[in-house]
Amino acid sequence: MAGVRRVFGGPFDSAGQPDSIFGKRMAYSEDRAAWFEGQGLWQHIPESDWRDWTWQLKHRITTVEQLERYMTLTPDEKAGCAHASHKLALAITPYFFNLIDRNDPDCPLRKQMIPRAGESVVSEGEMLDSLGEDEHSPVSGLVHRYPDRVLFLVTDRCAAYCRYCTRSRLVSNAQDYNFHPEYEQGLRYIEAHPEIRDVLLSGGDPLLLSDRKLEHLISRLRAIKHVEFIRIGSRIPVFLPQRITPELCDIFRKYGPIWMSIHVNHPKEATAELKGACERLAFAGVPLGNQSVLLKGVNDDVDVMKALVHRLLRMRVRPYYLYQMDLITGGAHFKVDVRKGIEIIQALRGHTTGYAIPQYVIDAPGGGGKVPINPDYVEKITDDEIVFRNYEGQVFRYPLTSQPRRVAAAPATETGHPVASYRL
Repeated sequence: MAGVRRVFGGPFDSAGQPDSIFGKRMAYSEDRAAWFEGQGLWQHIPESDWRDWTWQLKHRITTVEQLERYMTLTPDEKAGCAHASHKLALAITPYFFNLIDRNDPDCPLRKQMIPRAGESVVSEGEMLDSLGEDEHSPVSGLVHRYPDRVLFLVTDRCAAYCRYCTRSRLVSNAQDYNFHPEYEQGLRYIEAHPEIRDVLLSGGDPLLLSDRKLEHLISRLRAIKHVEFIRIGSRIPVFLPQRITPELCDIFRKYGPIWMSIHVNHPKEATAELKGACERLAFAGVPLGNQSVLLKGVNDDVDVMKALVHRLLRMRVRPYYLYQMDLITGGAHFKVDVRKGIEIIQALRGHTTGYAIPQYVIDAPGGGGKVPINPDYVEKITDDEIVFRNYEGQVFRYPLTSQPRRVAAAPATETGHPVASYRL
């Protein structure tokens, strides 16, 4: 257990940071005042086209030939692209492609978007449906795992495809899943189950739906009296911030509050355009949270994670979850040791505001739901006290019982009656 103690409870370095069992980390630095903006490779395109989300979708990079027009692929990437049509389609918006370092195969955004040969390798424990969603699906497109809430999958398409996608079995239909959401069946199921108070729209990405379809779904949900909480999970603001139009914000304002979780994994994704999109959503009354996935070579670093959560707060986004990557097929090359995730959370605690610290979770394989994974600050609990450490490793005791040590003389009031006074 000595190795576990080092990760969960110290020792600490001279700056109060926990030592790492993974060796000395490389410092990540950035210009905190800079927010990437501009059209990059597409400077020749009229600004009106660039700001049009439908133009971005029509001009996505979806083939090896398009990629090689702008960059030199590694043999690993070429092999991954050859397999993509059988696993998960390749698609990157021009806006997001600009953020990729085309000269660095280790670019954290490049790793997320461009397929690699590891996707074709299935490791022990990996599953097509790693969260057991299909077996908790009473009707097509609806997952009812938790007692009071449901997951409503409304599309199998995304603006761009993350190579570690939990739902790669159905998203993009590269694996012939042939997902066809039944909106009316899903809505009728929700109407018939008064215990459901919370509905999460996901997919695919719900914000790829037209304004008309999205308003239809949200208005129908809002009309169900027992539905109190409507959420959207989307990476559209990150891949396609142009989609966050005034018209879309009007829909959210009309039927709000609509809560939204976006998905940012690295500070390089936090651009001026994303910041603007988040501000438009926030001003429309949309509370924003962020869900990151812990990915090897992307954000498995304390300084990277700290830079990310700080940028999120500056964009009006509260860090919500940090996920241990799900056990999807072909995902082993992204997998990070869980102890590293705990180490990152421990290194954030006390060194930045509590608002910036996400909850690290593992979504239990097979459908067990989210389980929080935290550093262990508690040394012991007895009937009399709890003994625990703070972020610097200092040990403290908090009494669980309250016994007066002595009774002080009671001073008299103006009326002459004594006032009880105890010093504990």
